[in-house]
Amino acid sequence: MVEIMKRIRIHPFQYILIGSALIIYYTLLLSLSEHLGYNVAYVLSSVATVILISLYSLTFLETKKLALILSSLLFFFYSFVYVIIQLQDYSLLLGSIGLFLVISMIMYFSKNVKWYKE
Repeated sequence: MVEIMKRIRIHPFQYILIGSALIIYYTLLLSLSEHLGYNVAYVLSSVATVILISLYSLTFLETKKLALILSSLLFFFYSFVYVIIQLQDYSLLLGSIGLFLVISMIMYFSKNVKWYKE
């Protein structure tokens, strides 16, 4: 969405690096939780991943504002997932409502995008 709406070119390799950081997050969470407990491991892994991606995004996003928005979204998503995991009995309900709100926001903010050149 950033590429389309802000007309910033992001190289596929940069997507791969960020995707790899998101995947390694789970390995970090698993390995830390064996030694520190799940809650501490979740916080440390999430904070480390958000900081890593935020600092890296500063190198290719044109403004610090975009990097701050990305960081805030990542922080919100990791917090949301943690809350869902803790709720157990209501996790499906809260997750479904959360995903509905996310897709609603994406639809709203992309409503003026011209997807095809005329």
